[in-house]
Amino acid sequence: MIKHRHTTIACTIVLIFGFSLFYIGTDGFRAYTSETARVNQLEETLPSFPLVTLEDSQGRKYPLSEFENKYVFVTFIYTSCTTVCIQLENNMAEVYKLIPEPYIGKEIVFLSITFDPLRDDAATLDKYKDYFFSDGETWRMARIPDQDELQSLLDAFGVIVIPNGHGHFTHNSAFYLVDRQGNLKDVMDYTKIVEAANTITGMIALDKEAGI
Repeated sequence: MIKHRHTTIACTIVLIFGFSLFYIGTDGFRAYTSETARVNQLEETLPSFPLVTLEDSQGRKYPLSEFENKYVFVTFIYTSCTTVCIQLENNMAEVYKLIPEPYIGKEIVFLSITFDPLRDDAATLDKYKDYFFSDGETWRMARIPDQDELQSLLDAFGVIVIPNGHGHFTHNSAFYLVDRQGNLKDVMDYTKIVEAANTITGMIALDKEAGI
């Protein structure tokens, strides 16, 4: 009887311990993967876009304040990528098409940032943008030449970039929406094109109703 009771108590302790570990490891049951936990953390903290200098496909250099009072729809890519980046940018192009034309450039701009600035110079980005029909103005492709500045942005937005030693990278992918004040507003699944477009359009419409 005593042995059975001890066994029951031991099992209960193990279950409680396992339950606690699962709770912590899944970020309060909200995250079953590290990527989901990362997104949850970003959506809770909503970091500011760091002070960096962008250099776009036309060789122009400027900070994010170039897009003052506009939403900025951001992706992180590198032009040598032969896998997810292509789909990511194709999907970005589809979101671009779904945003009402009067909003494009005036209320929101699109920005693709490479995390391979040594190879992705202005000329390379200029050629790459044409594959996705980016106009280089309302949808710009840019690099951050300063490696420390680039890393500060990747860290702030939870972008994981791991070089494989052969000129390519393992990295996560998402749509990032930066608000009019330069703070992260939302992290979106890049495969959900219509949902992303509706989210953006809805936010802009609410701003206009509020006189923003």
